[in-house]
Amino acid sequence: MGQAPFRVVVMGVSGCGKSTVGHLLAGRLAVPFVEGDDVHSAANVAKMAAGQPLTDEDRAGWLQALSQRLQQSVTQAQGLVLACSALKKAYRDVLRQGAPDVLFVHLQGSPAVLAQRLQQRTAHYMPATLLQSQLAILEPPLHSEAALTLDMLLPPEQQCQHVMQYLQTLYPAAVGAA
Repeated sequence: MGQAPFRVVVMGVSGCGKSTVGHLLAGRLAVPFVEGDDVHSAANVAKMAAGQPLTDEDRAGWLQALSQRLQQSVTQAQGLVLACSALKKAYRDVLRQGAPDVLFVHLQGSPAVLAQRLQQRTAHYMPATLLQSQLAILEPPLHSEAALTLDMLLPPEQQCQHVMQYLQTLYPAAVGAA
């Protein structure tokens, strides 16, 4: 499928399905996928694993590193899908410094379902107890931001289909039949 080099950040609190949707979407767009959790410093991982929420200062270097990944994709004229919580507008602004045309896909859902998902997850360093701290600082994307909000309860394939359709409305000449 011929297309522009799309850059998409799949965002939301822990447990919303960012990684699953991000992997699928990267495959559909035939672009690299970056798991934001893998870019955290060892100190950030240790802090979260100990049940301590990250501060804005803790996240600053991580967000800069992710912004640089987005910038590399712009410089190389390549697409990229990134899974990143991007909880605050200020965090998304840092990411936009790397790629002003980035589309944010916000996966949202009920705190009860998120908590249930996190309790069932065993192979991740972030404990379910940090969910409330993420929900407390979450600033859903504003209407003025390039963002698409999806219900996290939709099957991941359907979520990807919605993103592909949205991209097609934004760039009709650049996206083939979704």
